Amino acid sequence: MTSGLRISNLRVNVKASGCDIVDEVNLEIPAGRVLGLVGESGSGKTTVGLAVLGHARRGVEIASGEIFFGETEVLSYDAEKKRLMRGALVSYVPQDPASSLNPALRIGTQLREVLEAHNFGDSTEARATRIKEMMAEVALPTDDEYLERYPHQLSGGQQQRVVLAMAFACRPSVIVLDEPTTGLDVSTQEHVLRTVRELARVYGVAALYITHDLAVVSELVDEVAVMYAGRIIEQGVVKDIFENPVHPYTRHLVAAAPDIVGDHQIIGLAGRAASPGKRPTGCVFAARCELASDECRSQFPVSVEVGDRHSARCIKIGQLPSNVAKSSRLRTNHNTGDVLANIEGLSAGYIGNLVVRDVSIRIRRGQCSALVGESGSGKTTVARCLGGLHSEWTGKILFEGQELAKSSRQRPIDQRLGIQYIFQNPYGSLNPRRTVGDSIVRPLEIMGESDSEISKQLNTVLEQVSLPASYASKYPDQLSGGERQRIAIARALISKPELLICDEVTSALDVLVQASVVDLLSDLRKNLGLAILFITHNLPLVRSFADEVAVMSEGKIVEYGLTEAIIENPQNEYTRRLITSTPSILRSMR
Repeated sequence: MTSGLRISNLRVNVKASGCDIVDEVNLEIPAGRVLGLVGESGSGKTTVGLAVLGHARRGVEIASGEIFFGETEVLSYDAEKKRLMRGALVSYVPQDPASSLNPALRIGTQLREVLEAHNFGDSTEARATRIKEMMAEVALPTDDEYLERYPHQLSGGQQQRVVLAMAFACRPSVIVLDEPTTGLDVSTQEHVLRTVRELARVYGVAALYITHDLAVVSELVDEVAVMYAGRIIEQGVVKDIFENPVHPYTRHLVAAAPDIVGDHQIIGLAGRAASPGKRPTGCVFAARCELASDECRSQFPVSVEVGDRHSARCIKIGQLPSNVAKSSRLRTNHNTGDVLANIEGLSAGYIGNLVVRDVSIRIRRGQCSALVGESGSGKTTVARCLGGLHSEWTGKILFEGQELAKSSRQRPIDQRLGIQYIFQNPYGSLNPRRTVGDSIVRPLEIMGESDSEISKQLNTVLEQVSLPASYASKYPDQLSGGERQRIAIARALISKPELLICDEVTSALDVLVQASVVDLLSDLRKNLGLAILFITHNLPLVRSFADEVAVMSEGKIVEYGLTEAIIENPQNEYTRRLITSTPSILRSMR
């Protein structure tokens, strides 16, 4: 390969112990192509991406391997040469654009600094011209007024496109994109993905796209590499990976991915990957694999070619069952349950500015009602009004036939206990200085329950969220993202609620953890008769989980009804655009 990116036998270690974080990583991306690096959280994807920049996080070292940009090996560069190559030869696009833009500097200033740092352009006029070209390339306004804005004056999607403009500013040979669309709604995501694809193709850039969103991968990339516990266990062209996955882990990944097309039941996978220093000698997936044998546990499998540009590291290739075992999806008799919560004519705002207008929703016992829409459409504001966390609203909210006061502080204790809120970021909503057991039982302590009753109920809710009782003594930073979200659910369940408000509770989770959380919520509906208001912008997840869906745009509900009916036959133009913009594995494989 004369141009593009080539990674050869890369190994990255924990500096103190020498334990590998990633090992035996071999990837090749031709110029103008995009390779997707997928796997669950902690698999080593970002570690590989940072190594491409010649960088390792504190306490981590690049132990061995080679990384070529064209014919040039860059890991052998000294520190100063590596610093100069970043931005000029290789660029990085992070997950959170707000953290990579300086809030005190105008957009135009930050774009100009990139060019000046790498001496791109031979004059002020040439750089000004290049800045306007950069903005046009990412479909943003090129006028001076827009360039004078600060990052907080842009939407999340506009911020991400500014970061993309900065990354492509000096015409790099390689670009690393680390989950750049995770927090974006589908319409904004579509714009960003189209921009990445076009810029890589037009300017001959080799792009490494790191993500856990398989639907995005299916529509964006040319080839896929699947990572598990620091190793690449399968790679090939997109069609082969999604239509004919041969490694058991890849098959579970595909089965866990929700899809907007077809009646697809998502399926989780129990357990978690072993962390560095605790990985087995043999196949790293053996502990979670239904086909594992003693031979699998004795040594790590070598790579086997299973087709043209399709390889996998598994000794059970050809022995896999035709499908991953299916679990039954909970279905309810639509519109037959009692109405538990009724929102009528809700309008809400902040300091007099209305952001929600005349919203009406019914939430029935034992059913899931989803509230979907783009960022800023008013979804979370509606949920906060229902939960008593926002009091600047008019209209009427009934719970079990009783009208709710605007603020939770004004509501009687039974209403406060009956409605529980689960937030998007469990780490941010759990006290890092408290054990998770202390956080879970805090509502019972406030109610004055006895120590014996508190201990009994703590064990019960941990069992309900499929966690052992020993987890009560752990702290939030000792848990994975999925385990923290289960703790947040347990804290909500300890009050024996009748309604759970789930506000983007799976948006930051990889597909396997997301599937396990959705499985858990489905079991809770079935076993406890819980009603759920599910706030999300993930339409495929809504299709696999919710009974009813309300679509919000600019503070209003534009379509409301049974999920299947709306997904299959949307009547509103906005809903149709949302569905069309949603990436789909099945659609891209046709």
